[in-house]
Amino acid sequence: AYGCPIPAIVATFALDERTIADWQLNAGQHAKRVHQQVVCQGQVDVGQVQADELYTKTQAGPVWIATAMTVFSRLWLWGTISWERDAALVEPVIAQVRAAAQIGKPILFAVDGFKAYVGCILKVFRDPQRSGKRGRPPLKVWDDLHIVQVVKQRVGRRLKSITRRVAHGSLEQAETIMQATQVELGRINTAYIERLNATLRTWMPALVRRTRTPSGDRERLEAALFWTGCVYNFCHEHATLAGTPAMAADLTDHEWSIDELIRFRCQRE
Repeated sequence: AYGCPIPAIVATFALDERTIADWQLNAGQHAKRVHQQVVCQGQVDVGQVQADELYTKTQAGPVWIATAMTVFSRLWLWGTISWERDAALVEPVIAQVRAAAQIGKPILFAVDGFKAYVGCILKVFRDPQRSGKRGRPPLKVWDDLHIVQVVKQRVGRRLKSITRRVAHGSLEQAETIMQATQVELGRINTAYIERLNATLRTWMPALVRRTRTPSGDRERLEAALFWTGCVYNFCHEHATLAGTPAMAADLTDHEWSIDELIRFRCQRE
């Protein structure tokens, strides 16, 4: 969970590489079930959500990883992997953000300029408005939903300018949510998810740039992502929080051990 590649574990403990790979796969699949049953149950006051994408290479080819987090608690909400950077990549992440979010609470999405985000968010965060009339009721977007895109213009590797534009909702309300959820006040940004993605690149050997240990396939990369994300949420005390992100989000009252995470009994689907 903290960046040690499989070949190093094999060399240190004299275990078979396939054994370590199977442990990682099983642990990741278990962590995904834990995450689904603890985080994505409509109990999180998400406030400000930031989402972003990562690009990496596997032995099967390059892939994109979409991630999302809440700013106030630093809680990692979900991640998906796809061959393409398109709506199919980000929509499952947005769907799980909705599954985690408390209904009726104001939500601010801070995303980059990737156009698929706005359409996916407006598609997912809507409910039928029943009037008692016959026929299918119309769908209405949540009242207190706001989307701000932070678009960065670069010249080569140099950042030239940053443009912030309201894609949905009110800029005034968006800034109010931002001020209530960020410890470091300032302008609306995507810095928090970028820091989390940097953590994922540090803790996951397959995401290290120019790595000699790329992931074998999407299934194993997803397992590594969820195992790392669950350890980050439940077992790792955050430097800016009085505990773990899961504690800050009121999902648990203590810091979990790795053993407790592994032994957590998931409900059968």
